[in-house]
Amino acid sequence: MGVSNESKVPPMAAPDVNVASCPSRLILEHVTSRWGVLVLAALTDGTRRFSELRRTVGGVSEKMLAQTLQTLERDGFVHRQAHPVIPPHVDYSLTPIGEEAARQVWSLARWVESRVPDVMAARDSYEKAKQGR
Repeated sequence: MGVSNESKVPPMAAPDVNVASCPSRLILEHVTSRWGVLVLAALTDGTRRFSELRRTVGGVSEKMLAQTLQTLERDGFVHRQAHPVIPPHVDYSLTPIGEEAARQVWSLARWVESRVPDVMAARDSYEKAKQGR
């Protein structure tokens, strides 16, 4: 009895974010996008409703928040729990892998916050040097 072609799955190459076609690139884009980082960070404090997330993540539109949550849910970082009540009540929380991703990107975000004065000084120096050319 022969082996069917359906059971023959080609081995996947080891993920490499430097390879353009690697799925890791898109995942990296999702968790490190401006809204992705902020949503993951907001959920580190626990489960939140959509409206709470919108208030917490300053500047995000309803559309972008919905898209970001859907993307993070599809990637397995966010769990969406819809409650069968009227009006609709939906809770969002981090999955275990989402908690891990949130810790990583939030650490980077906090580091960025701590280096704002240095970056602003570097920008100022750059602009002054550029004007002096």
